[in-house]
Amino acid sequence: MTTQAPRETARPTSRPTRSTYPFDVPASSHAYLARAAESLREAITTTEVPLRYAQAHVAALRATAALLAARATPALGQRRGRSAQKNAWVLLAEVAPELTEWATFFSAGAAKRAAAEAGSRRAVTEREADDLVRDADRFLGVVEEALGLTRHVPVPEHLPTVAAS
Repeated sequence: MTTQAPRETARPTSRPTRSTYPFDVPASSHAYLARAAESLREAITTTEVPLRYAQAHVAALRATAALLAARATPALGQRRGRSAQKNAWVLLAEVAPELTEWATFFSAGAAKRAAAEAGSRRAVTEREADDLVRDADRFLGVVEEALGLTRHVPVPEHLPTVAAS
């Protein structure tokens, strides 16, 4: 039995939100979701462990971008100049507080992704890469539901298997 991520139960009342009917989702969100699925496919099919990890993490980033494109509203009245920049995971937690645990989880893996992208073969293990592929797949489904869309069919459980040690 697999554990599913919590469903979206409530939205913050302090921010204006858009309706979550599929026809209300911006085209940019659909494009980000398609790119997330593409990154996930690349993660599944590659035999290189660091690339598998990096592509799975990028898939989660692109899914986050889809949600931010649909829900985030520009900050009004900000002065030009030096304003604090926030990464995607911080923005995700602000725009979708129900996904804070996911944001924290993926934020924690950002340094490993950077090391994997830089070519480090010791940055991640095969098990970590496979687990991240499954987690990114689950997260993509959570984002799809949060946008009012139907979840995609999850990745097959035929990721390369690690021999038990």
